[in-house]
Amino acid sequence: MKFVLVLVAPRGKVSLTDAMVERVRRSVAGGEAAWLSPGEAAEIPCMMEPERALIAEALDGAPIDALCVKARGRRKAVLIADMDSTIVTSETLDELAGEAGVGEQVAAITRRSMAGEIDFTEALRERVALLRGLDITALERTWRKTELMPGARELVATMRAHGAVTALVSGGFTYFTGRVAAELGFDSHRANALLDDGSRLTGVVGEPILDRDAKRAALHEIAALRGVKLGATMAVGDGANDLAMITDAGMGIAYRAKPVLRQQTRLQVDHADLRALLFVQGYPASVFRA
Repeated sequence: MKFVLVLVAPRGKVSLTDAMVERVRRSVAGGEAAWLSPGEAAEIPCMMEPERALIAEALDGAPIDALCVKARGRRKAVLIADMDSTIVTSETLDELAGEAGVGEQVAAITRRSMAGEIDFTEALRERVALLRGLDITALERTWRKTELMPGARELVATMRAHGAVTALVSGGFTYFTGRVAAELGFDSHRANALLDDGSRLTGVVGEPILDRDAKRAALHEIAALRGVKLGATMAVGDGANDLAMITDAGMGIAYRAKPVLRQQTRLQVDHADLRALLFVQGYPASVFRA
């Protein structure tokens, strides 16, 4: 079988049943299904990549993610992950803006930037300028409110345990990526620098700004350092700024993504948590690390 179709259910919301899996298997003329995590994830070998419409019809509207990948080379040696709304549940810049009293204004710019409606670099400069004068203690308060995305810890720990290099590459800020990387065990992190005068933010972001092209360059650089081709890499993100690295990666995942990214990305996780990125590589839950 040349392909594997992986079905993943959102934990605590919907259970993937034998009947669901069998309906999908029949609709795609697949081989014998195997459970990766009972009630949560199963895989079905296929000779051809099935049509999404057939899978959706077989699932009868159930919120189950379906990801089809080539059977060979599923497990990746490099993971490049966006941070905001991907590895953490929030947009840290928007949270900082709330501390500064300009939350709604900054959030509106963020939405347009992540949707690809305005240039990321200019949008970042504009948003950071609105933070001018904010006491740097707001950074710590924002960090204390930041929550990890479900499955993030297992994703990083399991891939590292199996020899993968993991990197957090964000258009956000090093203050947060450093802490997230340390908390989860990422091998490295890259992001933008918020400048301050020792007590307050200056409203300026350090140059050069880490944008979509820099994310793409990071993917290529880290793959080269690991000594693997791009086919052995995985990239995950949620916004327009992630499109270039997701397109170039061997396995690019749009995670609960904005429409502009979903429209241009074949592999999408809309319902399940980040454990789906392990299942799609063929890892059973029994080998997950945390």
